[in-house]
Amino acid sequence: MNADREWMNADREWMNNAVRLIEADAQRSADTHLLRYPLPDAWPVQLYVKDESTHITGSLKHRLARSLFLYGLCNGWIGERTTVVEASSGSTAVSEAYFAKLLGLEFVAVMPGGTSPSKIALIEAQGGRCHLVLHAADIYAEAARLADACGGHYLDQFSYAERATDWRGNNNIAESIFGQLLHEAHPVPEWIVVGAGTGGTSATIGRYVRYRRHATRLAVVDPENSAFYGGYLAGDRNHTTGAASRIEGIGRPRVEPSFVPEVVDRMIQVPDAASIATARYAGRALGRRVGGSTGTNLWGAFALVAEMLAAGRPGSVVTLLCDGGDRYADTYFDDEWVAGQGFDLEPATAVLDRFVATGRWTG
Repeated sequence: MNADREWMNADREWMNNAVRLIEADAQRSADTHLLRYPLPDAWPVQLYVKDESTHITGSLKHRLARSLFLYGLCNGWIGERTTVVEASSGSTAVSEAYFAKLLGLEFVAVMPGGTSPSKIALIEAQGGRCHLVLHAADIYAEAARLADACGGHYLDQFSYAERATDWRGNNNIAESIFGQLLHEAHPVPEWIVVGAGTGGTSATIGRYVRYRRHATRLAVVDPENSAFYGGYLAGDRNHTTGAASRIEGIGRPRVEPSFVPEVVDRMIQVPDAASIATARYAGRALGRRVGGSTGTNLWGAFALVAEMLAAGRPGSVVTLLCDGGDRYADTYFDDEWVAGQGFDLEPATAVLDRFVATGRWTG
């Protein structure tokens, strides 16, 4: 009994220190900036962009990774010798590798064999190991198998994203947005616009808005080939498309367990060419490159700003800058890659030009 108690005390001591390390890491970082997007001064609507690229791992997924690690620690699933496993080839794996390294834990990212060397390098630079599988659809089962085989923990972002985040507050992204808007002309935004990858961010914001009794509505933008839009319209949580999204970080071939459609007020489907054109367009306006999912967000935000202008309704709209565009130099910002995908960016760019010139939306 005494030996058991000593072991339990040692394990609790390690867990306490692990939580402290994660909280200390958060305290060392200032909150991400809320930028004013440069719309014409005469317009009575302001557009704000929450710049999540300023996290130490460069993306919105830093928040999710922190929450998943705290959730696993406080549930007793992650211990001092636990190997942590995730099914991800993108920004989530980069951020999770960072937190695993912070805690001195081994991290394995299970990903399709076709994942770009640049993405693998980002994960490995944070101390993670990449485990490649032949078929993309097998990454979930393989991650679970690996974790089981080594007695590790499968973080499973797609199942746990919506429950791992404290949606009531604790400086989650929604609380941060409203705090930063406090002294603006329109501190309660008409709309908050986000995409869905796991669905965790939209669930957190939608719940927080209701909890705080704000009038703000939540719009979720969705790229081509994603199941969220079709599932939302049909009321079908089992909706699938069988195709992968070309806009990294958002869009899924199935409706993920963490997506909570009941807190979404509106969904907007965005063509991939429009997402890429808008990412390029916004990069010029902001003076730096932004990722494709930010383009998706802004396309939807622009449409809602135009609706408010047409109705003569002043107010504010908020969306997210999910990550920087330098990660996509060889895709979204490469003209040869864009042409090879069959994208024509000119029609969407013309829509954006007309919007800025007239305030009208023809997308």
